[in-house]
Amino acid sequence: MFTADFWKATAERAVRTFAQSLVAVLMAGATNLFDVDWPAALATAGLASVLAVLTAIGAAKAGRPGPGLTETTERAAATTTAAAPATGAG
Repeated sequence: MFTADFWKATAERAVRTFAQSLVAVLMAGATNLFDVDWPAALATAGLASVLAVLTAIGAAKAGRPGPGLTETTERAAATTTAAAPATGAG
């Protein structure tokens, strides 16, 4: 939790969560951009981002290293996972 990689990955997750939440609120609550309650939409997206950061902090000591329980911030682990051969019936 005290590494730059952790906070970079956490910031990326928070920005992604903000954008996804904002789009969800905009799509669910308005017919056009002039009807949007922008303060409420931005507050909802901001709260979702704060929750994403708190989740990353809470999960920092559990599971694999990184901001989440199922991911890692180490590039070596990502490249070995991507290079693994795919298996399946075919």
